[in-house]
Amino acid sequence: MGWSIKDIPSQAGKLALVTGATGGLGYETAIELARAGADVVLTGRSPEKGAMALQRIKAEVPGAKVTYENLDLSHLGNVTRFAADFATRHDRLDILVNNAGVMAPPTRETTRDGFELQFETNYLSHFALTGRLLPLLMAAPAARVVPLASIAARNGRIDFDNLQSERDYSPMTSYSQTKLACLMFGFELQRRSDANGWGIASITAHPGVSRTELVNNGMGEASMAGFFRRNFSFMFQAVPQGALPTLMAATDPMAKPGGYYGPQGFMEVRGLPGEASAPGRSLDVAVARRLWDISEELSGVRFPERAAAA
Repeated sequence: MGWSIKDIPSQAGKLALVTGATGGLGYETAIELARAGADVVLTGRSPEKGAMALQRIKAEVPGAKVTYENLDLSHLGNVTRFAADFATRHDRLDILVNNAGVMAPPTRETTRDGFELQFETNYLSHFALTGRLLPLLMAAPAARVVPLASIAARNGRIDFDNLQSERDYSPMTSYSQTKLACLMFGFELQRRSDANGWGIASITAHPGVSRTELVNNGMGEASMAGFFRRNFSFMFQAVPQGALPTLMAATDPMAKPGGYYGPQGFMEVRGLPGEASAPGRSLDVAVARRLWDISEELSGVRFPERAAAA
């Protein structure tokens, strides 16, 4: 039959944080974690959308323990403040799902921090958020971090001479690089957790191709991607199914630390979730370490070494 939401074990007593959870894959991930009994914190950039998401979840899952908090991943200062505030209200974090993202805006955009929008939103701020929340993750008995990659990572390359896409900006080239970076971060986080005794399982996932609003919010309906979304949406999978690899990574007792999960159908575009194929470039440990060092420098967040969980 394959893995489904029926296979999610009870998450009662666990605290989960899902970025970009007011719609799409993040929303589906959040509602299923809530349905399984977790305390779930949704984040996003719109309080209005946050309130609507909470209302929908509470209507569908009576008694759901869900809250919403604003988090702007296009601003590292906001990430720092969010993490500090979060730590005043919680003493641990069991599940961190780094889901939020922006896809391929047609022209190069920069954030208030001066970074290319996709690089900061999709990757660098999630790197920083994970680092800021590391003490809470270490305080949980078996914390999981789930970075969201994409099948676009197959076409990605970490270009250290052009990380910010300042030369020859290409929407999908930039997007693919950020998603490869997310995948490499997931793998490197596990290596460092093992080496330093953090006690954290880092398990990466990708959703295949799902019918979300990511294209509309990025490249737009007038783009080639928008054309395929309008005319070939039957080839894409429904959003709840696209969230299954994330949920498997976040909850399945059999999910492997350092693993990678995605749909099992043709080219991993759709299908039931299982182990995904990691592109060769994602396995380059030297590049992953260099990217980590640069990310610490750019974000101002340094992960501890040889740390012991409290």
